[in-house]
Amino acid sequence: MPVKLNMLPPSVNNMSARVFVRAAGLPFEEENVWGKTQSDEYLAKCPAGLTPSIESGELPKGLLWESCAVMMYLASREGLTDLYPTDLSRRALVDSANFYTMSMLYPLVARATYPRLGFSGYPGEVATSDASEEDKEAARKAAEEALPRHLEVYREFFLADGDFIGGEKPSIADIRLASTLEFLAVADTELPDWATDYMQRVEAALGDAYTEPAADVRAYIAQATGQAVAG
Repeated sequence: MPVKLNMLPPSVNNMSARVFVRAAGLPFEEENVWGKTQSDEYLAKCPAGLTPSIESGELPKGLLWESCAVMMYLASREGLTDLYPTDLSRRALVDSANFYTMSMLYPLVARATYPRLGFSGYPGEVATSDASEEDKEAARKAAEEALPRHLEVYREFFLADGDFIGGEKPSIADIRLASTLEFLAVADTELPDWATDYMQRVEAALGDAYTEPAADVRAYIAQATGQAVAG
């Protein structure tokens, strides 16, 4: 049975799962749920109202959301050891990188880029408050200014021993990180050369599996910002 993947084409969270199913060579069916995630029908299946999500009768609740959880589950189910190592030390590095991306890097990326992309902010963020436009921009810039230090963690630690995280080929952590970095095309601060080179290595290694979902993200960025985004 094909994997049913509910997704939003412009989202880098969704891009990671979309890249994964293609790189894994899994049969899949994508459903674009843009504008539907808060509908009664979708919330009945996914009470969090989030994407990406996959639907499968094998799952205890019939559905699984969160990009890293989706990749971890499918890679484990299919025995895809190149994408998600079974060696515990390598898997620990991949898991650590993914958790760091989601807990530390991505919140900063969201704060720095969502206002320019027209995405809704998360409750409690300055961008969703009654603060002045000047204060909102100051908060956005503060998040952007914090990004280089967090990016250096990947160069100094996760990528210190090779081209990819945890092995000689891209893992699910590389898919998640490279996808996340796509949104930084709208930031004022340019990516360091090593990060640009890294993204190019991931895309070259994965080929169309990466480029096809990335094209949707890049097209949205270009439309939302008026920038000519390479793609």
